Amino acid sequence: MSVTLTKVAWDHPPTVVGYRRLAVRRFNWVLCLGGPPLTALFCIGLVPYAGMALALMLILVTPYLPWVIVAYFRRRRVVAVLQAYPWRELPCRHPRRPNGSPATIAIPFRDDFTATFRILPFPIELATTENDHPDRIWFAGDPRFGGVVSPVGGHYPVRVVPHTPRREECGGEGFELARRVGLVRASGKGTRT
Repeated sequence: MSVTLTKVAWDHPPTVVGYRRLAVRRFNWVLCLGGPPLTALFCIGLVPYAGMALALMLILVTPYLPWVIVAYFRRRRVVAVLQAYPWRELPCRHPRRPNGSPATIAIPFRDDFTATFRILPFPIELATTENDHPDRIWFAGDPRFGGVVSPVGGHYPVRVVPHTPRREECGGEGFELARRVGLVRASGKGTRT
């Protein structure tokens, strides 16, 4: 059984504050990874060994910077979901995972349907992150395509996608809303970022 909490998740004030913290956190990631190489680039010719420092930073930063930049811009998908769907409080399980595997969360939406979602873009242990109720979760979105989850209270919104990608039937109830907020493409394939 799920409990609908507000008309849309964005109406809940701690959710707005949590989203702003998410935006600041992702901007800081971009700044921390992109700032030092840019600084070294501008210092070439002015500071000895700036070129060497730039080369070293590019080797270390290049694999991570695209992910961080995509995560920064995809935060808008989180706000679109929060402004379109209500929070629903649901029971959840946090399956054990071997090291290196993606963080997942299992949410039973009905007796015959339990969805397993991956937490994007970086794995977060929601069971331990500011969470007084690890067996409950707030979910906003479409169970077929993913959405946003948060520990009870809505203060830490995180994007989730289905653990196993699948193509759903185009159309039907809720499909157009899911497509409009970016949970699914027009082809019926769910988005992965």
